[in-house]
Amino acid sequence: MSTFGAGLTLVAVLIWFGMVLAISFIEAPIKFTAPGVTLAIGLGIGRRVFRALNAVEAVLSVVAVVGLFLMGRSDVDYSPTVTVGVVVAVVCLLAQVVGVRPALTRRSNEVLAGDGTTAEDKRSTAHYYYVGFEVVKIVALIVVAAALLFHG
Repeated sequence: MSTFGAGLTLVAVLIWFGMVLAISFIEAPIKFTAPGVTLAIGLGIGRRVFRALNAVEAVLSVVAVVGLFLMGRSDVDYSPTVTVGVVVAVVCLLAQVVGVRPALTRRSNEVLAGDGTTAEDKRSTAHYYYVGFEVVKIVALIVVAAALLFHG
């Protein structure tokens, strides 16, 4: 790795990877098993945490894209895997924020309203889509980091 752009991209994707791993796969599931955390409290915390996470992810995705741009202007040839991985991660983030989060918000609003529906009893398929995009995003970020680190 010999350019500033590659270093910038690497730092962005590794921080992004760590945040998604910590929040989505550690904090979120554990939160609901903590003593005294009700579904309403867990949903309220989750909404705020994921809104903040997605905002930071958006900033990191911009940093990664700027890094790609700088890499493209260097005289070093990088694997197209780096670009494809960043694009996949960004598309996953956009799909989550634009496509999945509104459905999750509607469902959590139903549950928090306690309007007598069976929303609390139903499993939301939107959660599965969100997690699926998180898994794809994590894999894409790992691929980008590996491609940059092992570039030679």
